[in-house]
Amino acid sequence: MSRSQASFIIVSRLCPVNPERNCRATCGNKDEDRANSRYNLGMRSRLPVVPLLLSLMLGLACTIAKERPARTFSEATGGEALERIFWKEMQAGNWTEIERVLASNYLGIVPGSSLDRTAALEQYRQWKLTDFAIGDLKTEMNGPTFTVTYTITLNGTAGGQPLPSGPQHMMTVWHQHKSGWMVIAHSVSQP
Repeated sequence: MSRSQASFIIVSRLCPVNPERNCRATCGNKDEDRANSRYNLGMRSRLPVVPLLLSLMLGLACTIAKERPARTFSEATGGEALERIFWKEMQAGNWTEIERVLASNYLGIVPGSSLDRTAALEQYRQWKLTDFAIGDLKTEMNGPTFTVTYTITLNGTAGGQPLPSGPQHMMTVWHQHKSGWMVIAHSVSQP
């Protein structure tokens, strides 16, 4: 049954028509209808038409409206959104936001070394990220912690040298603090 058929059935039941009176557009005098009706008045719907139509229109609007992706860390509701915002902030060079989301006990693992918060920020500030592409993203939630694994392809430079052109495997651990989501660990590996 289509929505238009369902709407017709609902609306037609709201204003029953007495077949003896040639299908009047309005329900007419209710006392007269009750006296002349052959139908069981207890079966007649007493729902008002306007609230019903309004709820049908709102229901349609909800299915048509598009979900807007999160633009800031405070709007993010999942690990994927947090990662995408992180990399957009890196691309924009918004170091204040990057500093804010790296926990004081941050630990980063990159090929050949490990980085604390200060070393990671120093390395990130040398980057000029022009574009990135995230794929194979998986998110696991455990209490107030998201573990996000994915592959990323970065375009840009780091200290004047091109960033690795091939995809890299990443794992980030986000933990929810009173001040919001923070990165507590990050790992990078080459395929």
